[in-house]
Amino acid sequence: MRAVRTLSKRARIAAVASAFVAASALTVPAAVADTAPAKLSGTQLAQVSDAVEAADVVGTAWYTDPASGKVVVTADATVTDAEIAEIKSAAGARAGGLEINRTTGTLGKLIAGGEAIYSGGRCSLGFNVRSGSTYYALTAGHCTAIGSTWYTNSAQTTTLGTRAGSSFPGNDYGIIRHANSAAADGRVYLYNGTYRDITAAGNATVGQSVQRSGSTTGLRGGTVTGLNATANYAEGAVTGLIQTNVCAERGDSGGALFSGSTALGLTSGGSGNCTSGGVTFFQPVTEALSAYGVSIF
Repeated sequence: MRAVRTLSKRARIAAVASAFVAASALTVPAAVADTAPAKLSGTQLAQVSDAVEAADVVGTAWYTDPASGKVVVTADATVTDAEIAEIKSAAGARAGGLEINRTTGTLGKLIAGGEAIYSGGRCSLGFNVRSGSTYYALTAGHCTAIGSTWYTNSAQTTTLGTRAGSSFPGNDYGIIRHANSAAADGRVYLYNGTYRDITAAGNATVGQSVQRSGSTTGLRGGTVTGLNATANYAEGAVTGLIQTNVCAERGDSGGALFSGSTALGLTSGGSGNCTSGGVTFFQPVTEALSAYGVSIF
């Protein structure tokens, strides 16, 4: 009987030990799973960005943030949870490198630096530029795509000029040759009766304070929140954009983004409005200047 009792005691000890090992085996992986993922490298972030592009979800925009080691995705109100899941699935094992943000409204080009210009629709002039003694107006490519002759009034009786180039999607810039060079003004209208001289062009930086001028909502301000962003419009993706928290609405397209006297970008598109706020994207102006061989004057 004593031998049986001793054996039973040993069996109980063995059972407890076995249970402890089993419990440990279950809890250790859980603790590892809760550990924050390592910061992704530049190459890995590029792979995540490529995965988001491959998912091809209309209504999304994204950029790579090296500081946080994340690909920051902004999804508008039309993007479903299932589509968000598609993006994460496309990223696979590196889905931890995604930061998904929601925004109100619908991402889209803002058809309708400054003052209104008209053709098949209304847009805004970005910056007047020159090549030698020939003067041009820069605006958004999705604007110049809708018409070849542009006017300065809604009745379309006063000619601004003729389209000389247009790139959209992929890029979002276009150029109009002025019919009357004397009408070209190197300033941006501030919608308070005054103007801002623009004397140079530069590249935006994250955190930079900026202003935007457009014919629908006038002068608005905010900050740059991301660079090299991609906006996936229904017509196709536009890459290399400046992302900001400056509001914009339809008709502001093509308008000027600037900081002080430095030209930075052309209004491309976004979501939200100037009542609730939103996200707006800008085509870097330096790229357009280089593409057309023109300069700020």
